[in-house]
Amino acid sequence: MPSEEKEPLQLLQGTLDLIVLRTLSALGAQHAYQISTRLQQVSQNHLNLNQGTLYPALVRLEQYGWIKGAWGRTESNREAKFYSITKAGEQALSKETLRWRRMAGLVDRLLVEDFQS
Repeated sequence: MPSEEKEPLQLLQGTLDLIVLRTLSALGAQHAYQISTRLQQVSQNHLNLNQGTLYPALVRLEQYGWIKGAWGRTESNREAKFYSITKAGEQALSKETLRWRRMAGLVDRLLVEDFQS
């Protein structure tokens, strides 16, 4: 059996939106590389987001009105789009967090349930 410590995690559909919103809520405005780096750090390198995964999520969240982007300069003086969560995004984060916790609780119950009785 392969070691789970070496395997990257794959996100379930909709999960990326939730964790991006949470990251922006906790840290304030961030550009895409900062978001990706932070998620990799918090996941202890189990989650590596490439541009083809993260950027579509940022565009989608911006279209929903849950985040807004503004151009600015990074610490290394490079131009980048910085994303921040909106009030609608904070509301969506609360709602999606509750939904995720309900779903995770259900899956956990199903995994420990003795189906042989």
